[in-house]
Amino acid sequence: MLVLTRKAGESVVIGDEVVVRVLEVRGDVVRVGIDAPRDVQVHRQEVYEAVREANIAASTASEEAITALQGIVRRAGAVGPTQ
Repeated sequence: MLVLTRKAGESVVIGDEVVVRVLEVRGDVVRVGIDAPRDVQVHRQEVYEAVREANIAASTASEEAITALQGIVRRAGAVGPTQ
């Protein structure tokens, strides 16, 4: 991990396209601005983690869903394709 000291108005450049600027420091609160291309996603960590967990939950099939899908596939196979 790179640890830097920056004052209000100073910046850090990440790669060629991302600039993180310290906007304001008040006590233990630091406001930062992030200038990044639109195709680069920027999230607060707690939001990123919530989205990641929701995606994992949505992509995990429950036993109930698998059983239901197997029933649909069996019934479709028994009927055969329509022409």
